[in-house]
Amino acid sequence: MHLEFRHLRTIKAIYEEGGLARAADRLNITQSALSHQVKGLEAQAGVELFVRRSKPLKLSPAGMRLLALAEDVLPKVETLEDEFRGIEAGTSGRLHIAMECHACFDWLFPVLHQFREAWPDVDIDIRQRLAFGALPALEREEVDFVISSDPDKINGVTFVPLFNYAPMCAMSSKSPLTQKAYVEAEDFRDQTLITYPMERTRLDVFKDLLIPAGIEPAQQRKVELTDVILMLVAAGRGVAVLPNWVMRDIRNLPDYAVRPLTANGVTRTMYAAVRDADLDKPYMTHVLKIAKSEAVKLQRG
Repeated sequence: MHLEFRHLRTIKAIYEEGGLARAADRLNITQSALSHQVKGLEAQAGVELFVRRSKPLKLSPAGMRLLALAEDVLPKVETLEDEFRGIEAGTSGRLHIAMECHACFDWLFPVLHQFREAWPDVDIDIRQRLAFGALPALEREEVDFVISSDPDKINGVTFVPLFNYAPMCAMSSKSPLTQKAYVEAEDFRDQTLITYPMERTRLDVFKDLLIPAGIEPAQQRKVELTDVILMLVAAGRGVAVLPNWVMRDIRNLPDYAVRPLTANGVTRTMYAAVRDADLDKPYMTHVLKIAKSEAVKLQRG
């Protein structure tokens, strides 16, 4: 038996309308064409699908089984068709996000709140487990949007600059380093450096300060959560280098002190990495616009 979607729609329409005439109107075909279609379907099935001479027209047991299939399959087909139409029109799609920036959640959530209101048909997800392999995941199309401060040369990927930030050194207010106006690479030689569990080449303090100077901290402690890092810093268990917007929240608290890196400070840029094929999608253009707008608010506090 060769079933087509039109057959399922026919069975469902006849059942719901109670007769061929109204079902034909609903399906926008002639009654004779609908009758011919039903006879052909019954011939394929080898059984009658309707109880003849009943008003309203009733389905046979075999017809009821076909109706059950129609009620299960057709809504899924219609959902998929709507999704494909939305993709073609640029109103739906997927925005799965991975972040190499652990401290970016405070900035990202307002972005996604605005985005969801404007694009309710776009599937949004934050893939936290991919934080340490975000860019390879973007290449594999596991995610669509990566927050990173390390623009790599990746074929088919564009890094869109979002905002600048300054990595700052957070320390206990009792640390001897508070006597200095700024910290240098040498100051980390006898410190426990608390960092996120990422490759050194993707941590600002190593990239911009320690690796160029050839300096190793006395110890490196890796912690995933920003709040836990700050708690350890306040307890004098080590120092940490974090973005300046994180420091804004602790700068005036009595347990902390904050110092810039080097006399001139260090400035970094946060980027959104997006596949070139997705850059012109209307919802991608919009989320990038919102991201830049919210970044200004983040920096201003």
